[in-house]
Amino acid sequence: MDLVTALARARSAERPGPDTPAGPAVPDWPGPAHALPPATPGRLDLDRLLRLSLAAADPAGRLRPTPSAGALHPVDALLVVGDGCSLPPGRYGYDPLRHRVHHLGPAPHDIPPGTTVELTVTPRRTESHYGHRAWPLLLLDTGHATAALRLAAQALGTPRPDLRLDGTTESPLAAVHVPPPGAEQESYAPQHPSPEADKPAPQADAPTPTDLLTRRSAPPPLAGTPARDDLRHVLAAAEAAGAGRLRWCATVGAPEPELVETAPDGTLRRLAAGEARPTLAVWAAGQRWLADAGAVLLAYGCPSDADAVRIRGDHLHAGHAVGCALFAAGRRALAARPVGSWQRADLGAALGGAPHQNWIVHGLALGSGRPEKRTP
Repeated sequence: MDLVTALARARSAERPGPDTPAGPAVPDWPGPAHALPPATPGRLDLDRLLRLSLAAADPAGRLRPTPSAGALHPVDALLVVGDGCSLPPGRYGYDPLRHRVHHLGPAPHDIPPGTTVELTVTPRRTESHYGHRAWPLLLLDTGHATAALRLAAQALGTPRPDLRLDGTTESPLAAVHVPPPGAEQESYAPQHPSPEADKPAPQADAPTPTDLLTRRSAPPPLAGTPARDDLRHVLAAAEAAGAGRLRWCATVGAPEPELVETAPDGTLRRLAAGEARPTLAVWAAGQRWLADAGAVLLAYGCPSDADAVRIRGDHLHAGHAVGCALFAAGRRALAARPVGSWQRADLGAALGGAPHQNWIVHGLALGSGRPEKRTP
């Protein structure tokens, strides 16, 4: 698949065709389905890890802790389980609709303790509605899944997860290694070293299980400009999780329309004056409600001449970062909704820079109202 051509087409004004069948919602994993057993003390509880991150809570499979474009959930998970887990070592396919696993074979001999969740996608699910615009959304959805796994690991109090979001492989697209409780950081060699491996995961605002089992994507409208400190906090969360792959800013309408970014001292400074939200609504596949959102956080970069590795890495990091920012917004009682589909969104050129260098990759619409909640 020519990802460079696919992204260029997704960014164009071309409209998708009629919807097509999405196909099966989960892979046809071979063999019998097994329930996830409860964890004994000192072992990684895979039942809770997956319930807090990838499992569906409704029969239709749409309601999950991790958001997805169109609630189509194209991301598939394969578990490579080592010692110290509630499942015996091996490779397992995960069925998020039934919350069951299928044993696929033995684990590699050099697998570290804990589990590595390898993430792939079934493009047909997203293509069924978004057509040629699917591939950026598939990558962003995968990044959101890594954020969900990271947050679930924090909720369980495990050592810092190791993330692989570099975009160097097509399958898996990304991987998250979660160590068992109490494991020493030096006791295993991560399968997929990454720039994030040397950075401790933030623990100050670790989520609770209830946080993660609550619907985190609020429906429009998202009215009301967030307080300046709340906006700064959410923007900082995205930047920290994004590992420097992209630039970040936010547009607000009140009390004075402007785009802001984080200054070196951690405060917000003006990037540009003027009202940007109506333009963003046009760029975001004509989603008119975006013109009235209280604020819109934006990740931008990934130039037109980026190769497939950079495209994958930038979009995976953007999805991961917006997934973490979504949680940060919820902690601040803000309504928040990811925005993944962008056409002709050359923000760098709009700000007076060179064209085709700084495209909008992902967004997070924010409102000052409390997000919709559901019972876990």
